[in-house]
Amino acid sequence: MQMNNLVYLDYHATTPVDPRVLEAMLPYFSNRFGNPASLHGYGAAAKEAVEEARASIAHAIGVDPREIIFTSGATESNNLAIFGVTQSPRCRGKHVVSVATEHRAVLDPLKRLAQKGFEITLLPVRPWNEAEAGLLDLEQFAAALRTDTCLVSVMLANNEIGVIQPIAEIGRLCSERGIPFHCDATQAVGKLPIRLKELNVDLMSFSAHKLYGPKGIGGLYVRQSNRQLRLEPLIWGGGHENGLRSGTLNVPAIVGFARAIEICLAELPHEAERLRRLRDLFFRKLWQEIGDVHLNGPALDRTELRLANNLNVSFPYLEAESLLLSAPDLAASPGSACSSSTPGPSHVLQALGLPEHLLRGGIRFGLGRFTTEDDIDKAVGILWEAVRRLRAFAGLGMRK
Repeated sequence: MQMNNLVYLDYHATTPVDPRVLEAMLPYFSNRFGNPASLHGYGAAAKEAVEEARASIAHAIGVDPREIIFTSGATESNNLAIFGVTQSPRCRGKHVVSVATEHRAVLDPLKRLAQKGFEITLLPVRPWNEAEAGLLDLEQFAAALRTDTCLVSVMLANNEIGVIQPIAEIGRLCSERGIPFHCDATQAVGKLPIRLKELNVDLMSFSAHKLYGPKGIGGLYVRQSNRQLRLEPLIWGGGHENGLRSGTLNVPAIVGFARAIEICLAELPHEAERLRRLRDLFFRKLWQEIGDVHLNGPALDRTELRLANNLNVSFPYLEAESLLLSAPDLAASPGSACSSSTPGPSHVLQALGLPEHLLRGGIRFGLGRFTTEDDIDKAVGILWEAVRRLRAFAGLGMRK
């Protein structure tokens, strides 16, 4: 498939590897190819690279390097956190609290726990027609916590509507009750300034390929100061990563992971503002050129509540899949990339309570480092033509 003319606005699904990241990785595929578990010089050089990367990543989020565990990605990190806590002999109950809008990499493990006798509470979020749509209600959250609650899992920034949850307050409520708190920060690391010690988070998942690093490498932060927190590993066979994740470490990817985060943090203030301006311009032009476009998630002027690069909109009475198929030169998504094989509307938009004429027309746009204003103009033109065609076919016409 020729992609030179494709406008890529799906940065929530994945990002291209930044050339500076690739440059840092390349030596570890060739002359520095050693296994970091080996005792000879090749192994020692690889181990040194891994530990330097671990220290760099830890510094970026304000934790001790010993608290970073490398995994294959955020899905594995989520699974290790959730099953690691609930399968531990120290697990104090069989009640877990989470949110209806979590990623499937959290919801599906929770579904598995329910099959094993755990009680899962999935909290609602503020509805679609509010400026704080998608936000968790802290009073409802506090009321859901019980003496047998053994784990809380709440995403920092939503992968579909970009809403940013009040993680520090959630963490404080969990800490006061001695409940382990896991946070999926896959969409947040590299896009938001994160100082974990200020958030009262015990476990945090994140991944390189969402921030211009390689696929196949992720991290799990495990707070060492919480002496009650002990995880059962999912993978056995070698005792790597403090016994929590056995397997030969992916040295090139780990080096790339650290370089990717370093670049993100260096460019974060300028890049966040640039993306916010482009995102707002995109929505204005959609409204001006197409009209009848509904914003999903928090209001765009509530900058503290929404990722700068996120835009999720519905085109009333149109199916998102049909619209995207009618716009082959535009890369966007009707929801999470990991849910693309699951038929039906987005579970996140369902949790917002969108009416049916908006629910099936929701499209997620993710802007990124290589998005330009020219891309925005092209995307608006592509969407205008696709919407015009579909509305004419359905007898709806263009409405502004």
